[in-house]
Amino acid sequence: MAGFSHPLWLLGLLGLPVLYLLYLRAEKRRKKEALLFSGVSILKEAIGETKPSRRPQVLFLLTLLAVALLITGLAGPHVPLEGIHEGVSVVLAIDTSGSMAATDYPPDRLSSAKSAAEKLLDGLESEDYAGVVIFENGAMSAAYLSPDHERVIGKLQAIKPRDGPTALGDGLALAVDMADAIPNRKKVVVILSDGMNNAGIISPAQAAGFAVERGVRVYTVGLGSAGPVAFGTAEDGSTQYARLDEKTLREVAATTGGKYFRSVDGDTLQEIYAALPAEIEREPEETDVAGAFFVAAVLVLLAECWLRYGRGRILP
Repeated sequence: MAGFSHPLWLLGLLGLPVLYLLYLRAEKRRKKEALLFSGVSILKEAIGETKPSRRPQVLFLLTLLAVALLITGLAGPHVPLEGIHEGVSVVLAIDTSGSMAATDYPPDRLSSAKSAAEKLLDGLESEDYAGVVIFENGAMSAAYLSPDHERVIGKLQAIKPRDGPTALGDGLALAVDMADAIPNRKKVVVILSDGMNNAGIISPAQAAGFAVERGVRVYTVGLGSAGPVAFGTAEDGSTQYARLDEKTLREVAATTGGKYFRSVDGDTLQEIYAALPAEIEREPEETDVAGAFFVAAVLVLLAECWLRYGRGRILP
């Protein structure tokens, strides 16, 4: 939608009709005074049937038009250009808890997740900023928002597996905070987890509410095979199994206006991340067109000068 950066300038346009009315009033007074001074009969005899010239009025209207164009230009008009989109801030939040070491996604879940995330980064537009957050017992930044996607991919590939629990809420909250770091942009978080929130200080519901307040849309990806997958041994010697909390991931996505995706193997995970760039909603980029109004104002003034002083004087 078209708009103005400094709309208060448009109030100046309200003065133009007033100036035109004052001009008409002054012209009427001038003619009246001329009639009184010269005498009506003498003036009629002098002008005969010749119609009064509209030249002064046209010149004044051209002046008003030039002023109107200048005022509009100063208001900073901008229009959206179809096909040219504003950049989006995209933050990938990746679970690095102990269950991501499971090997049902060869060579392991974390390596498969990093490979899939690289496909998403490759699919972003050049105007997009990307960042990476990792979470397990807590959350931390792995790559700050940057338009340099290759640099972000390098940081992504350097992520190492950890052995802690899953602080899903903390990871989402930090990702939302990072996505909101650059104002006046679309903000998206893509969070991947294969477990349940069992650590951290912020619940997934609280983090989702935080995302709604900041206008961040969250896409959630649940990672896990159809059956239970063992990934290690607990301190008491019992086998640890990865348990995916789909309910929470669905609720987070629904709360923020995003979507939930379920991955059951490496191929589906690759497909999900490859398709995500097309899911991200984008706004047409607003382009400043003030210069066009300034150029038009100059052309109108040049036309007025030509009509006032130019050879032949096009108008009588």
